[in-house]
Amino acid sequence: MDLSQAKSGAVVRVKGLLGGQRAITRLREIGLVEGTLVKVIDNPIIGPIIIEVNGTKIALGRGMARKVIVEPVE
Repeated sequence: MDLSQAKSGAVVRVKGLLGGQRAITRLREIGLVEGTLVKVIDNPIIGPIIIEVNGTKIALGRGMARKVIVEPVE
């Protein structure tokens, strides 16, 4: 699944990144690399997704969130 499908409160692990080189570079710059744990703080029906990566809260647009492939962490 991609990050835009994760529910609020979920903790997920990044499995991979999709998209062009610029998008992948930007995602890596904010800490979204393979193996990173991400907490989904808020995933509203519309608007950006609020995530926490390495202790930093980030608002990520839905288009970028769809480029982040994740798996649930139990």
